Amino acid sequence: MRQQGVTLIQMMFALGVAGLLTQLSVTAYKAMSDDLHQANVARSLALALREARNQATLRHQATLVRPLRGDWGQGWRISLEDGEQLLREYRPARPVRIIASSRRVVRFSARGAPLGTGFGAVTLFICERNPPLSQHRVVLSSSGRVSLRSTQTNGCAGR
Repeated sequence: MRQQGVTLIQMMFALGVAGLLTQLSVTAYKAMSDDLHQANVARSLALALREARNQATLRHQATLVRPLRGDWGQGWRISLEDGEQLLREYRPARPVRIIASSRRVVRFSARGAPLGTGFGAVTLFICERNPPLSQHRVVLSSSGRVSLRSTQTNGCAGR
């Protein structure tokens, strides 16, 4: 007698393999989605710092880039220092953890140079949830140059 179709054991095995592959793909998709979101936030933050520096030189006025409610992960706003005129505001689609290396507000002079007493480079780490590492970071040098770096570092650990 010739068998037609599949047995119950074969069907259960195929469903088990499909379920395992689905679980692995969902986990990988979530990790990829989180990394893309963090990269987008890092690019937006670097763009905001560059825009603030350009606006300072174009308008011949000092500009500020400050975090919303004291937390860079909730967003930031660019404004003129005199009169606090809002130029732009950014809020990420999902919350993200951002750690600043030194200061809470970034100021640019009318010539586009970073302002502050003893200004050194500022690094903003865009942090992953687990483990506390930073794949993306935005670096503002003491000359005002903004760079985006994508190497893994532990700038988020212990902060």
